[in-house]
Order: sequence, then C-alpha cells, then structure tokens
Amino acid sequence: MYKNDLIINYIKSLEVGTRISVRSIASALNVSEGTAYRAIKDSDKLGYVTTIPRVGTVRVEKVEKKNIETLTYAEVVNIVGGSILGGRGGIHKTLDKFLIGAMTLEAIEDYLTENCLFIVGNREEAQKLALEHNSGVLVTGGFNCSDEIKNLANERSLPLISSSYDTFTIASMINKALSESLIKKEILLVEDIMKKPYYLYATDTVYKWRELIKDINQERFPVVDNDFRVIGIVTLKDGEGALPSTPVSKIMSKDTITLTPKTTLAYASHIMGWEGIEICPVVEGKKLKGVISRQDVIKALQYKVKQPMAGESFGEQILRNFQADDSNGSVIYKGKITTQMLDDLGTASWSTLNMLMSSAGIMGLKQKMNINTFVDSISTYFLRPVQIDSFIALKTDIFDMGRNFCKVQVDMTDIKGDLVAKSILSIKILRK
Repeated sequence: MYKNDLIINYIKSLEVGTRISVRSIASALNVSEGTAYRAIKDSDKLGYVTTIPRVGTVRVEKVEKKNIETLTYAEVVNIVGGSILGGRGGIHKTLDKFLIGAMTLEAIEDYLTENCLFIVGNREEAQKLALEHNSGVLVTGGFNCSDEIKNLANERSLPLISSSYDTFTIASMINKALSESLIKKEILLVEDIMKKPYYLYATDTVYKWRELIKDINQERFPVVDNDFRVIGIVTLKDGEGALPSTPVSKIMSKDTITLTPKTTLAYASHIMGWEGIEICPVVEGKKLKGVISRQDVIKALQYKVKQPMAGESFGEQILRNFQADDSNGSVIYKGKITTQMLDDLGTASWSTLNMLMSSAGIMGLKQKMNINTFVDSISTYFLRPVQIDSFIALKTDIFDMGRNFCKVQVDMTDIKGDLVAKSILSIKILRK
C-alpha cells in the first residue's frame, strides 16, 4: 500500500472532531511533511476532513447522499464569516433546521429541536434555552457571550458561533448558500450512486468467476491487473464453453467503456443505453473505484425527479420566460427581455443574448431529434440593441447534419419581425 493510502486510512481511524495538522501526521507516521500535506488534501477531497477558519483541519464524518440538502455548523461558520466562541467539538455535526429567535422564551421552546441552529442576538436567556434543547447557537451583531454560555456549549459539544452581520443578512446568506447547494445537487454524478465493486484479477480462473456469480448473484465483473487497473470485463456470454481452469484474461472483453466518479448521470445513462451496457466500471486514474448498473442510474434519475426542493440557476431563471413553438419545421422560442438580462446601459447584454441563442439551438435539436449535444463554437452578429420589456423570437434552423457534428442557424427578431441578431452554432453530437 502506498504511503498516501496509509495516511488516509490513519486519518479515517481518528475520532470525529479530532484536530489534525501536517506536523502531527508527519510525526505520528514518520513521513515527510510534504507527503502528509498531500494526504490531508486528498482526505479533504474524499470528505474525511474539513478546514475551518480559526479552528484548523478537523476529522469529520463523511456525509453520504441525502434526500434533502443540509449544512454542517462548519459550513455555516464559513458562510457567515463567523468565529467559534464554544462547542468546537460539535462543529462537524449536520443541522437540518434554522430558527430565528424573534419571539418570547415560552414560544421559542415550542420550536427548538435537536440539530437546529438558533439565530439570535445578545439574549443570553434564549441562548441558554437553545443549548439546553441541544441546538447550536449563532449570535448575530458580533456580540460576545458570558462564560456560563460558553461552558454550556463546550459541555454539550454544541457550536456557539458569533457573526458581525445582522439577523436578516445572515438569514439571506444561509438561504443563498442552500439555493446554490440545491442547484449543484440537481446535477447528479456517478459518485453519488456507485457501489463497492466485485472484481476478478486477470489470473483468476473461470471456476472462481462462476463461484462468484453464485455468491453475489451478478453476471458481469470488471477484470483488473495487479495494479488494480481495469483491463477488461467478463460476462456470461464470454464464458460459454470455457474450461474451469481457463484464466479470465483469455475470455474477457478488452474493449471496455469506463466512467469516472465526476461523470454526470445523464451522460452515463446516454452511454449505457447507447452501448447496451448493464454494468459499467468506475475508475479514477485508471484504477477501479466502483461500479454502477443501468438499474442504479434509472433509480437515481427517478429519485431526482421526486426531490421536494430544487434551486434554479441564473440561466434557468431567464429561460423560464421563453416558450417553444414548432412552426413549419423550425423551432421558435418567444419571450420577453427582463431586468436580469440587462447590462450597464439598460439594454440586453450580449452575453445573455448569446446564452439565449446557444440554448435555443441546443433545445431545438433536442426537441426535434432527441439527441444530447453541446456547443462547440458560436459566431454571433449583433445588429441592434434590445430594450427592457421587448418581446423577441428566436428561430432555429438545422442546415447541416453529420454523424458527430451539426450546424444550426439561430435568428433573433423583435416584435415587428426585424432581425436583431444572428448566430451560427457548430454543435457536437454526443454519441458515446
């Protein structure tokens, strides 16, 4: 095992809440500080540690996929630019509710729950009440707390955070962070659903493979070499008529399609459907990290649709004002210029109009031909400025279609039918 893996395993063995440093890791495992630093950075990417301002690097519980997006107290500290007055031991905990203490003590008690963040000013009675109900406390206005409150927070390992912002600003900052998190959440990745891989080494025999099929009820297995790199995949069809003593390297399919943990599920679904793949290895640096099945992908995409909340990106907010109309073989999008689309001069910005035209071209292709694409290049000619509240129409025409690329013309006109802008899009078609 490499030193990096040994250090990561050591960090994983530490108790949640343990503070770590490059020097302490290097000393404990007798490695160089450079090696320790790289391993800590890798552990951060894997979700085993996090760095908190004015606290340091802390061992945290790796958060698995959740039904509803939540934040940790450590993330809240970063969001509001806060400082920790007490309860550092609980900074890794996840919270799922926010409560603003703009009410009497009697009323507050009815709303307090565990894993709640209580946002309040310098009301120490309310702060104490929240801590007694196992809620963390965020003190607004930059106020300090008495030693009694700090000791109670330390005793219960409940974060006591102070921020110089007012209550309204803090609530807005947290709401924005949750919205951005939800937008990211909409883009499901392979790493969100991949499972522990069952695999075979190239030197394993057909007999061992058949025994493995009986044990775990799976028919397809990735094949790896001694360095754990994927070199093929073996299926029931490959093993027909093979002798039990035959190495799987002799019968496996070497032309193997693999995915990475950061590949989107939409792309994975397209590839697995197009190629008829039931199980696909997931690799990182050519080494096997997991597997996903077509059934897992379908379930995950259904899960996404059922989510109770969803954030909107800036592009989605703009495109929401446009509707499609399929007329005479051309897809036309109609909508109005809103305040979000303006530049400093009060007219629609070129970047927004470019985004509209490229989106219209992609959606036009998707609607007519049901294919996945992305814009390879765009050439746009602007003829006149567009004022706020102006109605525009975007007409898309496919004038060149190949196997891997196509060209689309997008004409933007105003309410009178006069040309405002024209784009020529070169679009790549995602085949696999």
